[in-house]
Amino acid sequence: MTTVQKNDFIQLEFVARIKETNEVFDTNIKEEAEKAKLDIKDFSPFIICVGKGMAIKGLDDALNGKEVGKEHSIEIKPEEAFGKRDSNMVKMIPLRAFIQQKVYPEKGMQLSLDGMIVKILSNSGGRVLVDFNNPIAGREVIYKFTIIKKIEEIKEKVNALQEFFFRKKFDFELKDKKIIFTVQKGLSKFLEAVSKPIEEILGLSIEIKETDIKEKTEDKTEKTFPKENSNK
Repeated sequence: MTTVQKNDFIQLEFVARIKETNEVFDTNIKEEAEKAKLDIKDFSPFIICVGKGMAIKGLDDALNGKEVGKEHSIEIKPEEAFGKRDSNMVKMIPLRAFIQQKVYPEKGMQLSLDGMIVKILSNSGGRVLVDFNNPIAGREVIYKFTIIKKIEEIKEKVNALQEFFFRKKFDFELKDKKIIFTVQKGLSKFLEAVSKPIEEILGLSIEIKETDIKEKTEDKTEKTFPKENSNK
């Protein structure tokens, strides 16, 4: 029997439901997404490092000690899922701020605003009441998950961390306990700002080389990731 421990990299499949309604709100299994009519485009293997906050706390904690290849289920309270609802996250915004962006808000609409999924509660008198709470905030959730396998290949680990921290894949090579990224000129500051967690997780140092040649990067901004500050 193979079990998972903290700091292991694993490939994970999951289905997440709201406990109260049994509604599926997130998954990385194509068939489940289609059944729930979720607009998810990327179903590439989902790889995380256990215990490093790459999933919501309740799920991350539940992974430790679980058996590989076996289906598991966990109920998670709001405070260890997507947080409790916060009345201070409900704000009044002038309608003109939306119109300037060619957005015409209607009650019940969900849209992306400043990188967050928000819900329009009302639109009246030139003012729009907007809920910035995560749509699943305040809800108990159920995650049914299977750990497909442990990941041992270092390149897969680096790419998994790139997707999580950068939402892009940059070219890199491994040499002398070092990850050497090659990036387009001007992007090195971006990588430097988030490179420390990668060094700590992998125990490798990072070196960044700039090039004048435009790099082909894979943008993963739409990737399903069950983490606390995002929701699909």
